[in-house]
Amino acid sequence: MDSDAPTPVHIDKVMDGLAMNSALPGAMVRRLFAWRRGWGKVAKRQDLTEDMIAEIIATDDHWLLHSLALNDRLPGRFRIRLAAHPDKAVRSALVIHAATAPREMLEQLIDDPDPQVREYLAKHHCTPPDLRARLAADSAPAIRATLATHWTQAPEEVRRILLTDPEAMVRAAACSTYFAHRPHPIPPSDLLPALLADPVTRAGAVIHAVLDADTFRRLAEDPDSKVRAELARHPDLPPSVREVLAVDPALSVRVKIFARPDTPKHVRAQIHASVHELARSTADPGPDADDETVLHWYQDAFAPTELRILRLQWVTADPLPHIDSPYVSFRVSAALSKDLPAGAVARLLGDKEEMVRLTMASTAPHLVDPATAETIERRYRRRDKFTFWWDTKEVLTFGSETLRRFATDPEPRLRSFAPRDPDLPSELAEKLASDPEDRVRRAVAPHRNLPLPALLRLLADPSEHVAEAAGASPFLPAEHMEWLLTQAGL
Repeated sequence: MDSDAPTPVHIDKVMDGLAMNSALPGAMVRRLFAWRRGWGKVAKRQDLTEDMIAEIIATDDHWLLHSLALNDRLPGRFRIRLAAHPDKAVRSALVIHAATAPREMLEQLIDDPDPQVREYLAKHHCTPPDLRARLAADSAPAIRATLATHWTQAPEEVRRILLTDPEAMVRAAACSTYFAHRPHPIPPSDLLPALLADPVTRAGAVIHAVLDADTFRRLAEDPDSKVRAELARHPDLPPSVREVLAVDPALSVRVKIFARPDTPKHVRAQIHASVHELARSTADPGPDADDETVLHWYQDAFAPTELRILRLQWVTADPLPHIDSPYVSFRVSAALSKDLPAGAVARLLGDKEEMVRLTMASTAPHLVDPATAETIERRYRRRDKFTFWWDTKEVLTFGSETLRRFATDPEPRLRSFAPRDPDLPSELAEKLASDPEDRVRRAVAPHRNLPLPALLRLLADPSEHVAEAAGASPFLPAEHMEWLLTQAGL
């Protein structure tokens, strides 16, 4: 090891990278069991032997055991052993990989004294149904409510128990406008009258009920805007009631009318204009405003965004009439269709709205030609939380020639794509390792053609993310791994 090698400034992050380095020798893996400044990442390794696992358990270190409990390769007998550990976070972590867990472990945890553990089991779709059903009678209402929210396809007998629970929060969760998973459940028809009569379940029951004209009119005046919003989605909504809800004081209700397939075009246009105008002119609630007032203000302020992010199945089912719609949500919904002709795909790939372009590219990446792909990536900016997912995926692919050209591109995002070329020339890799942008250096750190001196410099990078990526490089020689462990005092 060269004595003049730069010393890492983020040794803790380098150790995190080293902990997950696939080329780390077993003896060095063991030395990391003594590391106490990270999150115990070494316990997540897929190549741990049973002797190593026993050593980790013997440390009784919180983060090592928590990471071990999250390891999906952990043998069953060790999971059963950890299910009796006094740390509730360790026991809860075991549930994450319930799909591969021994039943004995799950039977032990279903009666766990800590609600957090039982909550994890209520949420997890891999909890055996017979064990999960027991949670419908759990002593904690919050657990029962969690079960109702997450187990949308529970057997009818379980759903009946939850829909008639004595606690309002449980009934509300069981008959809700929000569920954690699809498809959403449909309440048993014989329970609908009671659910409509109950203020906490009325909003969730409205759309499933057969309503007469008087009931439609009465519900259109319900004081709860969530009830009116769900009424606005009802498939049998009379035109006269639709007209009333189209000018509802709650903008969230108007949005639901906007999204209906039977809403006349001129009404839809009026709603779109009024939502934007009223959202801009609505005064912020004062510091003394109650929670209900603040909630209504937030819903109104969010309404213009809601118009943009609607995903309309009826538009996706018949997309062609909507590819030139003036509404972003309609064009995005059209772009979700897998049956568009090439001309329509090209039109949506060139849409002025980024959300439309990215949706179309994600739906049909095989129809995106190289020039269009480059244009889409070049125009991409992480403008809002609704397109950030594009930055976490590799949807579009590029040939080696293009990737090498990207290595010297003025746009940092495109330079960070260059290391996707497994045969990127070493001189380009070395140049990228000195790039002023963190994301570029991080992308090239694990590349097989990165010269060793450049990799060593990245271990001492001022960015902790780059340093971690360098520590995880499988092309880091063993003697340098040894030196890093020594630097860390291991």
